[in-house]
Amino acid sequence: MSLRGSSAALLLSTLLATLSAAAEWTPHAYAGASTIELRTVAAGEGEHWFPVWVVVIDDQVYVRLGPRAAGRIEKNQPAPYVGVRILGQQFERVHAEPAPDYAERVAKAMAAKYWSDLILHHFSHPLTLRLVPEPGGEELHH
Repeated sequence: MSLRGSSAALLLSTLLATLSAAAEWTPHAYAGASTIELRTVAAGEGEHWFPVWVVVIDDQVYVRLGPRAAGRIEKNQPAPYVGVRILGQQFERVHAEPAPDYAERVAKAMAAKYWSDLILHHFSHPLTLRLVPEPGGEELHH
């Protein structure tokens, strides 16, 4: 193989390895992120992306949703899956598991992480979700 061919093969394999590594779901890396974006798809609306606060507890990713965002989850056609964007990565199929047993822990973690939760924790948050990637759903798109 020529030097040029070897260089191209090396570049391609490095690129593929980088994309593969970049698409890994790594909750500990998300602990410092301030928001995560969720994608829902509703009949007659198409896809809709919206940001929500995110916390990581026991190496699991959690979000706490207000009534409007919870309504989007309820009307989401590909439920229980949502799309997720975080730290420059996009995941196509992430299982959005209701986690009512973690609602209090998530609320405390939100209060510790976000100063403005001092006010927002008084508002209704009817849905707490644990986000778990679907095997094979960890596809990176730009």
